[in-house]
Amino acid sequence: MEKNVSIENYKPDFAVEAAYDLTVADLKKQGIKAVLVDLDNTLIAWNNPDGTPEMRQWLHDLRDGGIRVIVVSNNSPKRVKRAVEKFDIDFEAWSLKPFTFGIDRALKRFHYEKNEVVMVGDQLMTDIRAAHRAGIRSILVKPLVEHDSIKTQINRARERRVMKQMAEKYGPIVYKKGI
Repeated sequence: MEKNVSIENYKPDFAVEAAYDLTVADLKKQGIKAVLVDLDNTLIAWNNPDGTPEMRQWLHDLRDGGIRVIVVSNNSPKRVKRAVEKFDIDFEAWSLKPFTFGIDRALKRFHYEKNEVVMVGDQLMTDIRAAHRAGIRSILVKPLVEHDSIKTQINRARERRVMKQMAEKYGPIVYKKGI
């Protein structure tokens, strides 16, 4: 973990079972106009690029409800485009989370204020940390599949230590069915 970084920098504002549990009504109640969502293991399983019917329905519901979905991913533009073009959603690739480059680009490109967006992701070390750094709200979700790509496995080991510290200070993270 970074030196002199408090555990609060990894604490999500909300914890939800899955991104698909976020409803238009709940998001609008929070003043959310756009959902910035991680790609692998959050929107789609990293090993299932076609997504699920449930995910497609969620994207449809948000679009119909006037809430934009923007994928903010550390993957290459080619990989992200291939994954999301069939769903007709916008994206920022090479986001370099836990830094804020992708989030900052999305806010500027789509003209959103920080209080109008939320970052949804399955990793404390990248998604939630980037949201804190960017000054936006965050939602931690459970990974869609238990096994990760090799790159992510390294972060997961660090994440387990942070989760343990967070649980000692705040109690374990309780994932809900909505915000």
